Amino acid sequence: MSEIGVTALDHTVQETNIWLKAIEQRLGLASRQQAYNALRAVLHVLRDRLPLATAANFGAQLPLLIRGIYYESWQHAATPTKDRHLEEFVDDIFRQLPPQFPIDPLKAARGIFEILWEKLDPGEFDKLMGHLPVPLRNLREPAT
Repeated sequence: MSEIGVTALDHTVQETNIWLKAIEQRLGLASRQQAYNALRAVLHVLRDRLPLATAANFGAQLPLLIRGIYYESWQHAATPTKDRHLEEFVDDIFRQLPPQFPIDPLKAARGIFEILWEKLDPGEFDKLMGHLPVPLRNLREPAT
């Protein structure tokens, strides 16, 4: 891995690669690019369902580079969306993913939520989940 020469940037590149590797393995994806695509799609759809202060607080917990992915193209005046159903959440992830993405968007959401729960402070993540519509709160739980 090449170094940028700026400690904070080198660290965030390394940390982001650790996250992407964990996502790639958790979801059984073929590449870091696919892991990035899944992470980006889920983060954007999640972000757009959070109240402004909650979205900003959540973003502050993310590693620097992942925080940039999270905030990319954010139109905060349009959030939170009025969508309240799991199907709408999953459909929005599907629209954010590249065509012919190799896994189901619901599986992507569950895997990303599991990684977020593992990587972030669980108490803070649970507070975040409390701001989501009830049907979305159980995405961290394995499918039954």
